[in-house]
Amino acid sequence: MSRILMVQNGPHGGPGRLGDWLTADGATLDVVHAYRGDPLPERLEHQALVVLGGAYLPDEDDRAPWLAAARTLTRQALRHGTPYLGICLGGQMLAQVAGGTVRGEHGPPEFGSTPLSLRAEAADDPLFHGLPPRVTAIERHVDAITALPPGAAWLAESEGCPYQAFRVGATAWGVQFHPEVTAERVRDWDPGVLRARGFDPVEVCRRAAADEAAAEPVWREVARRFAVAVTREARRGAAGSVA
Repeated sequence: MSRILMVQNGPHGGPGRLGDWLTADGATLDVVHAYRGDPLPERLEHQALVVLGGAYLPDEDDRAPWLAAARTLTRQALRHGTPYLGICLGGQMLAQVAGGTVRGEHGPPEFGSTPLSLRAEAADDPLFHGLPPRVTAIERHVDAITALPPGAAWLAESEGCPYQAFRVGATAWGVQFHPEVTAERVRDWDPGVLRARGFDPVEVCRRAAADEAAAEPVWREVARRFAVAVTREARRGAAGSVA
């Protein structure tokens, strides 16, 4: 059985449909609600690590003291080749830990369904190969990665934010968007926050609903491929323990 440690960084940033997909593909999720004080382990002993989004920069330990432990686990995943998926804050954390840079309130904010373009490096990536060259994903961010780590594979971009998806090494992925978020969840967003950022709440909801039918199977496939990588890691670990 493959087990995934999932770090939740805010009350509204849960696993969503990503958790359902990974569970359907045979993984067991151990979700740590770090934002409410649940402790993170000192050592990563799961077969994969998923760090979800949150309203913080990856090193804002004064506002979110658990981030230091999350960064430690991220480093362990990189060191040992344990599959890692970072979403929004989690993707920014991967970039920073691996040697890239992240800036707060950088570039145009992205909220709601946003067009993405796959880059040439996605063609042979284990998660992104063969996906449509143009796809949409739900965004909700004002902070951004400003430089990828050395040697990272740059997989996807948007018009307003270049570093939408990337891979570090063979088994660690970061995305700026939210594959776990459905159009139904977008309808629950605070309209005042959207207006303050220059977005029409009605249009944000309309676009998310209109784009979901085409986007959902794409991110479902990415989740399936990540689950395959996790299962492979579980088998590798089991074989090593027997040896």
